Amino acid sequence: MKRFLFAPVAVFLALSLSLASFARAQSAEDIVWVQIEALPSLAEATDRARAYDTLLDDVSGFSLGGGWYGIAVGPYRRADAQLVRRSYVRDGLVPRDSFIQQSSRFRQQFWPVGANVLDTDQVDPPANVAPGTQEEVASGSNTPSVTTTPLDPATGAEEDSTTVADNSTAAEPETTTPAEPEETLAEARRSERELDGQERRALQIALKWAGFYDAAIDGAFGRGTRGSMRAWQEANGYEGTGVLTTRQRAALLGQYNAVLNGLGMEVVRDDKAGIEIVMPTAEVSFTRYEPPFAHYDESGNIGARVLLISQPGDRDTLYGLYDIMQTLEIVPLEGPRERKRDSFELIGENGSIVSQTQVSLENGQIKGFTLIWPAGDEDRRRRVVAEMSQSLTRLPGVLDPAAGDSEAQAIDLVAGLQIRQPKISRSGFFVDTKGTVVTTNEVVGACTRVTLDEDTEAQVLVSDKDSGLALLKPESTLAPLAVAQFSSQAPRLQSEVSVAGYSYGGVLSAATLTFGNLSDLKGLNGEEGLKRLDMKAQPGDAGGPVFDERGHVVGMLLPRAEGDRKLPEDVSFALDSAAIRGAAQEAGISLETGQGAATTIAPRDLTLQAQGMTVLVSCWE
Repeated sequence: MKRFLFAPVAVFLALSLSLASFARAQSAEDIVWVQIEALPSLAEATDRARAYDTLLDDVSGFSLGGGWYGIAVGPYRRADAQLVRRSYVRDGLVPRDSFIQQSSRFRQQFWPVGANVLDTDQVDPPANVAPGTQEEVASGSNTPSVTTTPLDPATGAEEDSTTVADNSTAAEPETTTPAEPEETLAEARRSERELDGQERRALQIALKWAGFYDAAIDGAFGRGTRGSMRAWQEANGYEGTGVLTTRQRAALLGQYNAVLNGLGMEVVRDDKAGIEIVMPTAEVSFTRYEPPFAHYDESGNIGARVLLISQPGDRDTLYGLYDIMQTLEIVPLEGPRERKRDSFELIGENGSIVSQTQVSLENGQIKGFTLIWPAGDEDRRRRVVAEMSQSLTRLPGVLDPAAGDSEAQAIDLVAGLQIRQPKISRSGFFVDTKGTVVTTNEVVGACTRVTLDEDTEAQVLVSDKDSGLALLKPESTLAPLAVAQFSSQAPRLQSEVSVAGYSYGGVLSAATLTFGNLSDLKGLNGEEGLKRLDMKAQPGDAGGPVFDERGHVVGMLLPRAEGDRKLPEDVSFALDSAAIRGAAQEAGISLETGQGAATTIAPRDLTLQAQGMTVLVSCWE
């Protein structure tokens, strides 16, 4: 009896072991994924995975290595994966370059958060996935479909390029043509010898982009190129021979070009601008003409913008455009810039954007482009700039200078683009012939740079929060038209005083005078060092000089205090000239004292003096 029972158990165990072995073999070879995207940042990949998760079933995200992250659906049996891919591509749910991928290509899972499905069994395809439309089935032939699996250019993985040729609505088992075996070293050398100069340089460019090559792009495969090839092979799991096989060359170039996936890099012909150029059409689209710019504004998810630049002109016009571009918000101050005889290039970057402008003059026509790209995405930005630069073709004609929307004009706009604006602007005044400036410390806080009249950068020598005073030293030599002469005696109560300042920031090109009276030689609480004025001053006047009737400086206008107590609009305060003298003396600066008879200065003379010594002080982020 025991022998009778043992036999079936043994058979069962043997069958179980055989099935387990078959399942493991199937899992290694036939359980695959449909990879639909690869992105160079985890944040962007997570956003895309979240978006796909609202449309598709079985969405997962994995690290691919080398700073890349892949989004895939699965895992499915190979036949089911091919069916899913064709259905999703046909319905426009995934890119046409989606491909079949093996689990071994994936590393740590990042989506869904906390999941780990690489070691799980395959799942059934979504119920709504069909083998093809009735039209596709009806048009099929009696020839069975054959799946070829060329290498995907982005990752070197197998790509499903099946053409549907089924004759029934049921999914038929599909056969796979095995991939050609890898070349031997001798075969790789022979295939490499067939490359022309351009193909050799393309490989060096791709190696340089991948960070393995830093020598000249000359198409010569010397010791440096061989070393970089070997390093790339080892980093990508290949044997380090220093000679790339045909398949490895395709994988390298695929990695180089994969960064552009999803950007819609296509040729755009703008006949009005007279420019043909490749640009990321999935991210930007044409909106308007504002000569000399054709605006292609954001239409995708990453926040990119493109300007095509087109105008008639000569070298003076080109140089003027170079200067104007640097006043725009789209060209941050940080970054290299170069102006040549008939061209210029500007790169500006901050924490939000990087913009790159390339412009040249040929035959009386100035043409070029600006690409504005989000910061932190340098790999793609550099590739897009390179594609745009290489593809730019000059067509006949330039933008009509009279084109554009005249109703959109504003003093702070140039051709529809915002001029860079300071964080805050206040007034100041020169106190010596070296260009030292007295101003309010309100205008120098939390600035990356401080300017005088928006073009001369200044260094902060003193910033005293208690008194509200700041002293600035220009970083380049200045020759003031006038210098403050400080009063040698206290002004009379109720005498007329005036303050010079940029009441409206930089809207007006010169300082204006505001008149009032001296109400008290102290503050409201008896504070020494303050003067109370009966004057309706503007915020931009703060930091400006306060004059007595003779045109001598008796103080500096302070900003209106912010607090719970609201004072009348005509109550202002000035820092006494004695406090200014003390701060200047500690900083080693000598101030001039006004001389002459006690006569009232003429209004015209006071205006000229005030405008010559008063300066616009701006704080920039």
